[in-house]
Amino acid sequence: MIIFALDQLTKLAVLKFLPDPGHSEVHVLPGFFTIIHVHNDGAAWSMFKGYNLLLGIVSAIALALLIWFRDKFGANTRLGWISLGLLFGGIAGNLLDRLVHGHVIDFLNFHVITRAGATHYFPTFNIADSAICIGVGLLFILSWRSEKPSEAKT
Repeated sequence: MIIFALDQLTKLAVLKFLPDPGHSEVHVLPGFFTIIHVHNDGAAWSMFKGYNLLLGIVSAIALALLIWFRDKFGANTRLGWISLGLLFGGIAGNLLDRLVHGHVIDFLNFHVITRAGATHYFPTFNIADSAICIGVGLLFILSWRSEKPSEAKT
């Protein structure tokens, strides 16, 4: 719930203070970090661009399956509970964007300017995207921690 609320509050702030998508930005750390309003009707790195409805359906199914099978993902442990909370909040935040706006609102933009003057951008993302990535990473850690070494057969 906290991740979902934080995601939606930051997106509302972007809509209010940077209303013109792609044309207004705030240089937080010039040459490294900018807040910019971007619409993404695709998935990560704008893959599957233009498939907002399909991605919304996939998100809803993924969210339902994660809720249904949460015990299989360590929901009874602190790390499992945190990772699932991050995933639920992140998926729900981006799903709400897809339903309400017809796209996901992204705004965190990191980039590096080389000495030669070339700019290299990391794909623009949002709080929900971060929560999903961290949640998945924690689930991997949880799966490694709970694995028991296999016994050698003789």
